[in-house]
Amino acid sequence: MFPAAKIRERAAEWLRNNPDDRILSWLFSLVVIATIWVVGLDYYGMLESELNNETTISAPVPANDPAPSLLPSIMPGLTPGKDRRIAMPKPNGKLSERMTFELLGDGRLYATGMIYTGAFDAFKTEVEKRGGYVKTVVLNSTGGSVQDAIAMGRLIREKKFATAVENGGYCASSCPLVFAGGEERRAGEKAVIGVHQAFSPGDPGFDGARGMAEAQRISADCQKYLAEMGVDLRLWVHAMETPRDQLYFLKPDELISLKLATRRGSEPKTAASAG
Repeated sequence: MFPAAKIRERAAEWLRNNPDDRILSWLFSLVVIATIWVVGLDYYGMLESELNNETTISAPVPANDPAPSLLPSIMPGLTPGKDRRIAMPKPNGKLSERMTFELLGDGRLYATGMIYTGAFDAFKTEVEKRGGYVKTVVLNSTGGSVQDAIAMGRLIREKKFATAVENGGYCASSCPLVFAGGEERRAGEKAVIGVHQAFSPGDPGFDGARGMAEAQRISADCQKYLAEMGVDLRLWVHAMETPRDQLYFLKPDELISLKLATRRGSEPKTAASAG
């Protein structure tokens, strides 16, 4: 290897013996090569990350086209004839965060994210401020607090709002309880709606018997609420048969036959179509 002084001497000699335009051209070429190398490394890292990551579910972004299909391909495993119970997909993006609300100009209130303890209070505040503009509550949620979900559903029914899960949307765990509150309940043909057992969150103060009693109380509350909303209680059989780390996904015809959805498709019923 050359000593540092020798390298500096040769570099200075090269600069003296070459015109400025040649030096600039050489430096520009070096920058281009380095840029291509960095971009190539980033692209390789992105591909490797996509191949290694677990299946995730992302939230559609409200826009003029409100339901871009960002849901990863778990649908092939949900074709007729296959087991409807699959492992709970891992949410990311807005679906992994606390529920937020966004009102669009066409009367759709988007409720996106986890139903945290206290979500009902935030929802009630939103309805009190903007309820006069709301026609439909559009859900995209992994579920969460059962008590908050039931309270949200009852307020939706009281206000006579519709509910919807759009194409590419996701509504699971306690989210279908909110969905059940709509006077009209629309499920997109490519919406993913699922249920599983009700359970009490990990409370270190509960022993096995107390935890079981609490889970049964929550289950009873859910059944009473679903009956109040006019939903076929066979839906709850599917929920209770499905472990909490799995989801039972409902086929489009099941959504209608169990009266969880009143119609399929993403667009509201118009006067013309109603006739």
